[in-house]
Amino acid sequence: MIYLDNAATTFPKPKCVAAEMKRCIQKYCGNPGRSSHTLSLAAAMKIYECRCEIASMFGSNSPENVVFTYNTTYALNMAIKSLIKPGAHVLISDLEHNSVFRPVHKLTKAERISYDIFPTHNGNKEKILAGITSLIKKETSMLVCTHASNICGIVLPIEEIGALCRANNITFIVDAAQSAGLYDIDIKKMNIDVLCAPGHKALYGPQGVGFLLAADNLRFDSFIEGGSGMNSLDREMPDYLPERMEGGTLSTPCIAGLCEGIKTVKNLGPDMIRQKEAALAKKAAEMLQNIKGLTLYAPDHLDTGTLSFNIKEKKGGDIASRLNTAGICVRSGFHCSPLAHATLNTGDDGAVRLSIGWFNKERDIEKLYKTLKDII
Repeated sequence: MIYLDNAATTFPKPKCVAAEMKRCIQKYCGNPGRSSHTLSLAAAMKIYECRCEIASMFGSNSPENVVFTYNTTYALNMAIKSLIKPGAHVLISDLEHNSVFRPVHKLTKAERISYDIFPTHNGNKEKILAGITSLIKKETSMLVCTHASNICGIVLPIEEIGALCRANNITFIVDAAQSAGLYDIDIKKMNIDVLCAPGHKALYGPQGVGFLLAADNLRFDSFIEGGSGMNSLDREMPDYLPERMEGGTLSTPCIAGLCEGIKTVKNLGPDMIRQKEAALAKKAAEMLQNIKGLTLYAPDHLDTGTLSFNIKEKKGGDIASRLNTAGICVRSGFHCSPLAHATLNTGDDGAVRLSIGWFNKERDIEKLYKTLKDII
C-alpha cells in the first residue's frame, strides 16, 4: 500500500509513538490531576512534559498555555468562540477549512458578529496584506487564517499578517493543521495570539489529540464546564490556563504518543522534513503535468507535500477509487474546504489530492504516475 493522504493524517507513525502509548496504558495511565497517588502523578508529569515540548517548539515560555483538545477543529472552535465579543467584525481568508468557516458563519447567522473574506491572490504577500488592510473596520477585532492550504502548496505570510494584526489591535488566530511540524513557527515573533494544531498530522502523533497554544495574558470565556481537578467547590471553571479550558479527563495515552512524535520531528528538524516532501511534490508535479488533460492547481506553489489535480472527462472519485484498487491512497472531493476549492476553481467535482509525508519515497511517486497513465 502506497499512502499519499498525509494531509488527512500521517501514516505510518514513528515506532516510538505506538511504543510510548502502549507503555502509558500498561505502566502509568492514572487520571492526571485527579489524585495524589503514583499513577495519577506519573500521568500528569507526562502531560506536562508534552506541554513543555509544544511550548518550546512554537516559541512560548508558558507550557501552561497549552490547552489539549481532540483535534484542530475543536481548538479553532474553542479559540474563536471563547475570545469573540458581540458585535465584532472577523476576517478570514479564501482558503479556509470548514473548521474556520463554519464557526464564523454560525456566529454570523446568530447575529453575534459579521465577517469578510480576504483574497489570497495565489500567495502574493503584498496583495494579501493590501486586501486585509482594505477590509479592516473599527469593529474588526479578530483575524483567523490558515498557515498552509490543505489542498495545494500555497502558504500564507503569517508573520506579516501577525504584525498587521498587532498594529491594529486585532486578535490573530492561526490554523496550523498543515504546517505545525513542517515550518518553524514562533508565536511571539509572529504575533500569534492563538496557534491551533493537530497531533496526528505533521507532528506524527496519534489521532484524538490536538491543542491550542495561547499567548500570555489572553482572557478566555470557558468553552466547556465540568471537572478540572482544581477548586471543586467553586461553581465556575478556574480563571487560569490550562484548567479553564480542559474540562474532564484528558487522553493521556494520546498525549504521551504526541510527546514522542514531537520529539521525533524535533530530532529530524522541520526543515529537513519539509524539504524532502517538497522535493517529492516537485517530482510529482513534473510527472503529472506530462499527462494529457491533467490540470494541476497552484503549480507554482510546491513548498509543501500537498497538491491537487483533475483529469479532463474523469471524475475525481473514480480516479481515487481506481488508485485505491491499485494500492495507492489519495483523497478526492472538496476536502472540507469549499472556500479553497472555489478560489482555485476546481469545479463541481472538487479535485484529487495527493499529500506526501516523511515516509514516502520516490518510487511511490513513480508508481502513482504509471497507474494514472494506465487509468487514462
